[in-house]
Amino acid sequence: MLGCAGVFVASAVSPCVVTAQVKTEPAALYKDAAVPVDRRVDDLLARMTLEEKIMQLCQYTAGGNTNENNVEVKADHPLTSGSYIYYGTDPGFRNRLQRRIMTETRLGIPAIFAQDVIHGFRTIYQIPLGQACSFNPGLAARACAMAAAEARRSGIEWTFSPMVDVARDGRWGRISEGYGEDPYMNSVMGAAAVRGYQGESLASGVSVAACLKHYVGYGASEGGRDYRPADISDRALWNTYLPPFHAGVEAGAATVMSGFNDISGVPASANYYTLTEILRNRWGFDGFVVSDWDSVRQLVNQRVASDDADAAMLAFNAGVDVDMADGLYADYLARLIGEGKVSMDRVDRAVAQVLKLKFELGLFDNPYTPEVPAEERVLTPDNRRIALEMARESAVLLKNEGNLLPLAGKRIALIGPMADDGAGLNGNWSCHGVAAETVTFRQALTRTFPATVYARGCGFDSISSAEISEAVRAAQEADVVVLCLGEMPKWSGENGSRSTLSLPDAQERLAAEISAVGKPVVLVLTSGRPLELRRLEPMAGAVLQMWQPGTEGGTALAEILSGEVCPSGKLAVTFPYSTGQVPIYYGARPNARTGGQGNYQDIQDAPLYPFGYGLSYTEFSYSNLRVSAPAFTDPALPVEISVDVTNTGRCTGKETALWFVSDEVSAVARPVRELRHFEKRELQPGETATFTFSLIPSRDLPYYTPDGEPVLEPGRFTVSVAGLSIPLDYTPAH
Repeated sequence: MLGCAGVFVASAVSPCVVTAQVKTEPAALYKDAAVPVDRRVDDLLARMTLEEKIMQLCQYTAGGNTNENNVEVKADHPLTSGSYIYYGTDPGFRNRLQRRIMTETRLGIPAIFAQDVIHGFRTIYQIPLGQACSFNPGLAARACAMAAAEARRSGIEWTFSPMVDVARDGRWGRISEGYGEDPYMNSVMGAAAVRGYQGESLASGVSVAACLKHYVGYGASEGGRDYRPADISDRALWNTYLPPFHAGVEAGAATVMSGFNDISGVPASANYYTLTEILRNRWGFDGFVVSDWDSVRQLVNQRVASDDADAAMLAFNAGVDVDMADGLYADYLARLIGEGKVSMDRVDRAVAQVLKLKFELGLFDNPYTPEVPAEERVLTPDNRRIALEMARESAVLLKNEGNLLPLAGKRIALIGPMADDGAGLNGNWSCHGVAAETVTFRQALTRTFPATVYARGCGFDSISSAEISEAVRAAQEADVVVLCLGEMPKWSGENGSRSTLSLPDAQERLAAEISAVGKPVVLVLTSGRPLELRRLEPMAGAVLQMWQPGTEGGTALAEILSGEVCPSGKLAVTFPYSTGQVPIYYGARPNARTGGQGNYQDIQDAPLYPFGYGLSYTEFSYSNLRVSAPAFTDPALPVEISVDVTNTGRCTGKETALWFVSDEVSAVARPVRELRHFEKRELQPGETATFTFSLIPSRDLPYYTPDGEPVLEPGRFTVSVAGLSIPLDYTPAH
């Protein structure tokens, strides 16, 4: 600890002896928990050397790096580093490193320990794309809170999540990490994730700092290929790609991560317009921005920086406060300051933001993680229940011909490479999830349907005659086949781009062989992206998309197949009929010609399954759509639009009402429909409930100009829900 003259002393309680002849340091206010955070930050900042300040802006790694896309860049990372990506699960190891930082550095500034906790820490829940299909932001917030508690109790204070990149090309592997194709959906679910991760207080001991990524436009990477440019107009930037980040900032996100992509020629990690003019000056963001892994150095690859020093200058001056992994700030910031290319004011602002988060996390007052047994902090029964609830609600029933599902009293042949694969159910970015702790489809169905017979049938991308023969025999002896196909975890996620949305030939061949047996087939899909199913869909009587459901994925499937749970998920991303249709999404602008002109001539124009599609074991009818004010003059006053929804089927089920708005005539072409509200409720058979959209015209009806200014034009709008629509007329008051 510091003595009265700023040197280390042996005893933490030894008093300083002050005489008239000795000049003492001012009281260390930054160590006093009773002092307001802003004063503690100012006090500490005034004590720091330039080197100490710069190191607070550098992030390195601790523990084994399990991300194959990242490469270790330094063997010996200084204890004065501001943060570490911590790949361990042991709070004891983390505490030992933190104790060295607290006791062996001059000022004892604690480090932040971070990790990619994307959809769970040890208890793995549904991938974000699947979570969006639940249309249940409250449940998503609970799942994130659960992950935050597991991570924080294991030594992590900061997660690089949520990803709110709007993604409309399923070939992009990282579509799995976000909430689909719609800006509003990404906004609502991203804000829910922020609230779940951060809780009521970052210092609670069960919360972590959230990080909005990848700012901005990464989901538009050209051709669905990772790390590629994104050609985005200013109008598209403001209307499609920025809204989810704005919603996350308004929800209180502590940090933001800059992306790998360039934005119409200007890399996201060197983009002053997005990082400073928009994020800080317009939105008032007061947290800090961290680069993505090595993205500062990659400015050289993108040919906007001549060398590493130039890259550090461009990124830092644009608004990237913390440099992840490549060490360029440590190597060059001091020199750049000396050359007048970086200002000390800019450095002090960045360091102050990092220190502020450390105080808000409570790290100065409680720098160590309580060391409790793993069974008390991870994979608890309560955590498994949350994972199970999310797996249930995010599953989407795409087809159910002749009410094949639910199954009752059936002999099942369980076939396919995904049938007994825990790692596949955990999916990509599964953090510290353990495949052996995941309930597989085989384990769960064998318990629920004891007569189940299992045969793998094929590998994910390989097949043999022996495996086919075994699977065919199992199908012949069964009443129904549950065919489990899908993607290996590494086929989606970072660096998981694929040229086709089809499953490999081996899996399609297996499906054809099983279909030829003539038994009913239930196709169960596990993937991190929308799939092309035009050859598989005709072979199945029922199709169920499970995504990558996590630790309790098998249990959820068994409950759905047995009818214990009624499926309620709806697609948050369009399933194309063919990969050749990509990009295909519901929120497109209208065509110049109608009547099918301009469509592909060799395939249908419509997708196989559109955004918002999802079946149930029960049925719902919508009626009595009404509006409180069909014409309005004050755009600030809410307009109440309501519809009655009745469960007309035989079982209890959950229904999601999706509310869209359309501008009938506008100065600029707008999407044909834009999602502006959704609500999910459970209804008993015969029950009717009123679903209401409290539309605020100034919030829900404008579009943005290329300068980011909202425009609400007079005229007619249409509000639609479940095929019903009602007009809404706006005439400004004079």
